[in-house]
This record gives sequence, C-alpha cells and structure tokens, in this order.
Amino acid sequence: MKNAREYTIKEIENILAQGDVEEDFLASCQLDSRKAVGTALRRYERMRKERQRVLSLYAFERMAWQEGLSLVAGVDEAGRGPLAGPVSVAAVILPHELVLPKLDDSKKLSESVREELYEEIEEKAVTVSSVLVDAKTIDRVNIYQATMNGMYDAIFGLEPAPEKVLVDAMPLSSLPMAHESLIKGDARSASIAAASIIAKVTRDRLMKEYDALYPEYGFGHHKGYGTAEHIEALKKYGPSPIHRLTFEPVRSIAAGWK
Repeated sequence: MKNAREYTIKEIENILAQGDVEEDFLASCQLDSRKAVGTALRRYERMRKERQRVLSLYAFERMAWQEGLSLVAGVDEAGRGPLAGPVSVAAVILPHELVLPKLDDSKKLSESVREELYEEIEEKAVTVSSVLVDAKTIDRVNIYQATMNGMYDAIFGLEPAPEKVLVDAMPLSSLPMAHESLIKGDARSASIAAASIIAKVTRDRLMKEYDALYPEYGFGHHKGYGTAEHIEALKKYGPSPIHRLTFEPVRSIAAGWK
C-alpha cells in the first residue's frame, strides 16, 4: 500500500472505514500533517477498540464453538421489578463473532441506541424468539416462576434449536441441551446482551401502547416501575387491568379499593 501522503483525504477515510488496515499505512497516517487525516485516524482507532470490545464478549460462545456446539443462544429478561405489565423474555442466536457496535447490557444503553441495535439484531441474528408473560400469570405463579417459564418458552421457540444456551443468572436445569448460567451475563456475553436488548425494547414498546390505553398512570414514562408518579396515580385511580396485584404497594392499594 502506498504512503498516506499519496492519497486524498476521501481515499484515506474510505481505507480506514474498511478496517484491518496495514500497520505501515497507519504509521504513515500518523506522520501525515493534514488535520483531516488525524481526525480520520482517531475515528479508526475508536472503531478498532469498539470492535475488539465487542469481540471480547464472545468468550463463552467461543468455548462452546470449540466444543463443536455451533448454535449458541443467549437468554435474558426485562421487567421483573415493575408493578405493572408483563415480564419480557428473549432468546437470540448470533452469527459467529458478529460485530454489533455498542452492543452491551441493555441497561447501560440509551433508548435510541437500544432501538438501533434491536433492528440490527432482528436483521442479522440467526434466529430470535421473544415471549411476554402477562401480569395475571405473574400473580398466579410468582415472578420468579413466570420468568423461568418465559425463558423455557423463548428457548424452545428458537428455530433452528440451540446446541447450547447461555442464561443471565437464572439456572434452567430442565433444558435438554448444554447450558450455562452466567452472573451478570448481559455484560459478559454477546448473545445474552443481544437478548437483553430484544427483551427490553419489546417490553418498552408494549408499555407505550398501554400508555395510550391507560394514560392516567404514565406508563410511557416509567414503563410500570414504582416511581413516585406511578404510586400517586395508583392511589388516585386504583390498579389497572395490567397491574401486578401480588406486588406491593399494589396489593395494599387494591385492598383499599375493594
């Protein structure tokens, strides 16, 4: 490859945007006095670091691949803590070492970034399965069991079926395939992080729909979590059909409305 000084700014930007640039060319870019080249080089370095960070999230997946288990699913949930709405569960199988810039635990991402990644995951994943477990079921079986049941349903909804499953925190001992529970898995595994984003965005979108049905509660703002605004609305209007009646303070407020 020629020296950086022999290329136009646009040509250099195009070369750097492709990634995996030869070290000699990078060295010549560093010696180039043009300000725009320095800007392009810094952008490239950020891109390279982000690529390395995302690839590092495939450590658990790689161990499975090395054992001959090619289809590895990540599973996560969103919405175990809210006072209203469903718990959302998702399972995702990603292509080997797919680089999704900004991929991370959904709780660490802004809503706009989650939305962008949601669309990219849906487009590029091998397969995605999403399950919602409603408030009535949560009240009937408890939130832990409802989440566990949702995880099994999401996993069994994957096509093709996974050969190994990585789960965020919750043990799923009845799975027929290889599986592993990872504490803080949504920050350690690319597949679990992808599932956390699918679960979170799916639930948030639904809560915005509920906001239109029950505007007095502010579901569009707090997504069903127990904020001061939400508690005040509960006291004023009583529980809605999507509130979890076994959760406090919903239970106590509901008792006062009978």
